[in-house]
Amino acid sequence: MRPLLLSTIVLATAYAGAASAQNIKRSDLAGTWEVKTDSGVASVIRVSANGKRWTLAFAGRKPIALRVVASGGDSIVLQAGRFPSVLRPGQTVTRLREVGHFTGDAVTGTYEAHYAKGGVLNGTFSGTRKTK
Repeated sequence: MRPLLLSTIVLATAYAGAASAQNIKRSDLAGTWEVKTDSGVASVIRVSANGKRWTLAFAGRKPIALRVVASGGDSIVLQAGRFPSVLRPGQTVTRLREVGHFTGDAVTGTYEAHYAKGGVLNGTFSGTRKTK
């Protein structure tokens, strides 16, 4: 009887935790996010009020469109196409993929940049929301 009771409590607790974990709403992330990578590159991510339009901007450069490719829990996976590299002058990033974990007005995550001439750069980033 006791093992059955303990199993029931464990399952009920796990179910309650899973039920309370909701997927992030993109519109809840609206605003301007200031982000910095572990390699020292600063950028700004802007998210539209409805959460459907995302852009990435480096200082002195035009914004780059970001596409949300997946989301779940506290995480959003973003991808960008071709743009001139900030870290490797003269090279082109063919694909940038970022996984951001959002908690309130803070974000942390990882990125992976693929280069036209070969090579991949992996790193981390963190940032805060400056405006909503």
